[in-house]
Amino acid sequence: MFSDAEMQLAYKVGNVPFNMFPYPHFYVPEVFPAAFYREMQRNMPDPGAMIPIEEARNLKGYKERFVLGLNEEQLATLPEAKRQFWSDMAAWLVGANFQSLVMRKFQPFIDQRFPAKDGLQFHDEALLVQDVTNYKLGPHTDTPRKVVTMLFYLPPDDSQRHLGTSMYLPKDGQFTCPGGPHHRHDKFVRLHTMPFAPNSLFAFFKTDNSFHGVEPVADPDCRRWLLLYDIYVAKSSAPQVAEPQPAASNVRFSF
Repeated sequence: MFSDAEMQLAYKVGNVPFNMFPYPHFYVPEVFPAAFYREMQRNMPDPGAMIPIEEARNLKGYKERFVLGLNEEQLATLPEAKRQFWSDMAAWLVGANFQSLVMRKFQPFIDQRFPAKDGLQFHDEALLVQDVTNYKLGPHTDTPRKVVTMLFYLPPDDSQRHLGTSMYLPKDGQFTCPGGPHHRHDKFVRLHTMPFAPNSLFAFFKTDNSFHGVEPVADPDCRRWLLLYDIYVAKSSAPQVAEPQPAASNVRFSF
């Protein structure tokens, strides 16, 4: 049986139109029912349960980011009531109907990026994230294995609206990046910052110009909560990648 939260999420994501410049993306307010969002807030983990991403992912330079995977092993560290809530949510969010819906939503871009996709395998994952004061993220396009990124913003109120993900344009109009490094902010123009509003979602397709990041978080004693949902192409796959070509809207983004 589908929950109200699953149905509303499917309806909102399935029907929201894409913005095509500078790469395919959309923003959805009130993505979950209000009662479910209140339940999410009541079940947010204690900050001490979060794992430094440097430890979880063997990354360096992100000491202000902490994560907790929505998987059995990591959720087992939570108190029973909170473990049950996030386990129940993960059961319909990860590796289930939602992945199929997202793949169908982004299918035209997947077909363009992977023109010879027979045998390709995709997988999804979800992470609860807490960023603290001084966190920042330079403009980057994400790892080459990334296909879709979805950022569910989970603040308790409207006081953090200025802390959303920013989209960037390189000052060198010909510059692209296949993914990996993070770049200096002064090499880019900040195009738009998504409102870090309660119960909202920012989603985009990974391209060679899907530059995004986070401006330095200067708010004192800040805790910036979000849920990351990502779809990847499997490491063992060797996809053929399309040459850059114009989208149907004549807006250029590249793969």
